[in-house]
Amino acid sequence: MYCLTQEVGAHFLVRACVDRLAGDGGHTIATKMEETSVKGLHYIDVRNDRGETTKVALEIKFKRIAVLPPIGKQKRYPALDLTIIHATERGTPKGRKPIEWKLITDLAVRSRSEAIEKINWYAMRWKIEVFHKILKSGCKAEDSKLRTAERLANLMAVFCILSWRVLWLTMLNRIAPDASPKLALTDTEIALLDRLISGASHRRCRPGTLAFYLTKLARLGGYLARAGDPPPGNVVIWRGLSRLTDIELGAEIAAAGNVGN
Repeated sequence: MYCLTQEVGAHFLVRACVDRLAGDGGHTIATKMEETSVKGLHYIDVRNDRGETTKVALEIKFKRIAVLPPIGKQKRYPALDLTIIHATERGTPKGRKPIEWKLITDLAVRSRSEAIEKINWYAMRWKIEVFHKILKSGCKAEDSKLRTAERLANLMAVFCILSWRVLWLTMLNRIAPDASPKLALTDTEIALLDRLISGASHRRCRPGTLAFYLTKLARLGGYLARAGDPPPGNVVIWRGLSRLTDIELGAEIAAAGNVGN
């Protein structure tokens, strides 16, 4: 994969799961990184299972190392000069394993800020995984019975837009709950939600805000909106948006007078 990335002119950033031979083959990446000094600290917020947030210090190391392919593939692939980044939590946390990220990239890292940039990129992988979960479980992309790659690519293009909207609505509800609902919903969708879901939401959100209407949308998808419930997730947003779309199409057809007896 590393060599193919170079051939197609792309780049990669991956998390290492095995220790690889490095240099002349007499030592490994782990050995070289143990000899590397800490280049600085990076502070992040970590949330536990109870929703409590604590600030954690990560020790940052990085080094450009000649990485060898596995022994059985050394005749097929060359050694590559790659950047190794280690982010290790300082101290021993209570109730969980310490954070220890070992990243490999073909991109150059010359400073602490560039190393932190790559760490922040990797931290986005959880949102990427949620996006793919929506694509797989919400859109049910794997269940499509299309017989050609071209048709499947067209379907996936539409599904990606839908999945992005569901993820965006879910995240937007958490970071900008007091924004205008018109930031994410059309006037027709807002009007339909007012007709379909009457009364105030049981969640603590101000009437007329984005959170107020996205809670109504989630209630269409089965969200209970009780006082102690967490913010609605991707599943109920997906269900609510799917139902709202069907209802909106029905309303448009009825308004056009094209419904037969």
